[in-house]
Amino acid sequence: MATNFLYYGDNLKWLRDRKYFPDESIDLIYLDPPFNSNVDYNVIFNEPSGEESPAQLRAFDDTWRWDRGASAQALDELSQSKIEVAQFIKWLADQRDRQSQSTAAYLGMMATRLLELHRVLKSSGSIYLHCDLTAGHYLKILMDMLFGTKNFVNELIWQRIRVTKAQTKGFGNVIDTILFYRKSDTATFHPQLKPIDPRYVESHYKKDPKTGRLFRTVSMLQKGSGSPRRFGDKVLTPPEGRHWIWSQDRIDEAMKTGLIRFTSKGRPEKIQYFDDAKDDIVDNLWTDISPINAQAKERLPYPTQKPRKLLERIIEASSNENEIVLDPFCGCGTALIAAQRLHRRWIGIDITHLSIYLVERTLKESFGETIKETYEVRGNPNDVPSAQALWDKSPKEFELWALSLVGARPRARDGGVDGVLGFVDEGREIKKIVVQVKGGEHLAPTIMRDLEGTVDGEKAVIGLLITLHEPTSGMVQRAIHSKACHSPLWNKSFPSIQIRTIHELLIEHKGFDLPPQVTMLKQAERIKEQGYIESLL
Repeated sequence: MATNFLYYGDNLKWLRDRKYFPDESIDLIYLDPPFNSNVDYNVIFNEPSGEESPAQLRAFDDTWRWDRGASAQALDELSQSKIEVAQFIKWLADQRDRQSQSTAAYLGMMATRLLELHRVLKSSGSIYLHCDLTAGHYLKILMDMLFGTKNFVNELIWQRIRVTKAQTKGFGNVIDTILFYRKSDTATFHPQLKPIDPRYVESHYKKDPKTGRLFRTVSMLQKGSGSPRRFGDKVLTPPEGRHWIWSQDRIDEAMKTGLIRFTSKGRPEKIQYFDDAKDDIVDNLWTDISPINAQAKERLPYPTQKPRKLLERIIEASSNENEIVLDPFCGCGTALIAAQRLHRRWIGIDITHLSIYLVERTLKESFGETIKETYEVRGNPNDVPSAQALWDKSPKEFELWALSLVGARPRARDGGVDGVLGFVDEGREIKKIVVQVKGGEHLAPTIMRDLEGTVDGEKAVIGLLITLHEPTSGMVQRAIHSKACHSPLWNKSFPSIQIRTIHELLIEHKGFDLPPQVTMLKQAERIKEQGYIESLL
């Protein structure tokens, strides 16, 4: 039975459905929404051989415009629940300049969703909102209004860029901000530790000449008035507005064990040995989590991907095992992967099939085929009429969804290729399979000729055609009589041109006749050795 869920579609629509998202049902929310950056973000997939494709797919358009109809509806909805939020956004829109109106449109989109996120969050829950300098200050105002200033916990600063270029008009922007709010003062929180920076150890620790242990001294004073304490034969009064951090009993014990020393001015300090405290407390400045570089194993072809360690820190700090983590803008699914690794349940929502594809692919690559049994995808077409509805709404989304039915990697239209698959053959050679998707009712006879030409032009060995409607008898006959593609490694021949309808793939579960979809020779050899090649073929 599925305990985790992926939702395809507008997150506002899903969040407002109390059947799926009851009040106070989520333990932790992380969201990395669009930033109103006025940028188109693209995705580049590799070919089966590992080479980077020159073609790109648009992941999302982070541009927002003030639309009187849609924006008026958002303001009307906000006015009924949070009038001050609606007034703030309207004031911004009334400034009339393009940037203010773009920001107002963006905040209207965010405010309606944050209202629902506040509703579904448990009283013991927390929310982390990832943003940057573009609209972070506006989002802080929204969060103060919606969650309450008393529930603001931290503004976390993550250094996302290690090296920056010289700027002519200012300093380089190398950070993102994560706004951390709780639902109430009962919110779960576990302090996090990190290794002490070796440079800090070198500059702040000294070696004890008697024992050889590294140590440092730390002040025993904190803000806030307090009473005098006895240190051995001395009774010391803290400076005005300060207090001693330890109780009298703890001071007495530390004096006996030699963990308190006095400065030349007679002020007590505690001795902290490095081997007693090899970890440091994580504060709100996060410079120890590196961004994802081009060689990182976790790197995906997604432009706004965040490091898994960043999400693991957040999830470990503000949730417990088996609790539910929600990412309503899940993108490539880093939060979901981190939650799965940390034994949390998870829910992800995204409005593109590209994201759903990436999440499913990464889950499978990270946890194996059996991970499919632990989650359910909701919102995908489940019959031909709903597939038709998706085509009518967005041919591109239909295409991405159809490709996911066969596990093909999407590719921007380039020479008639919508998606690609690959398999390893004898001599470690990676063979390419190209996929075309047709959703229109008119299936011209030239489609088959064009597919054959694409197979040759792409130096592929097999061409697959997925159609929403029934192919003509001529198309079927041409596919049946296509030349065979023989695989020496798998010792079988496969039709070089194949057709399947959405009904066959989705309802009849009739897949294409293909070699096992592996691109590593060791994996292929293991499959053959284990004796279940026949079931895969």
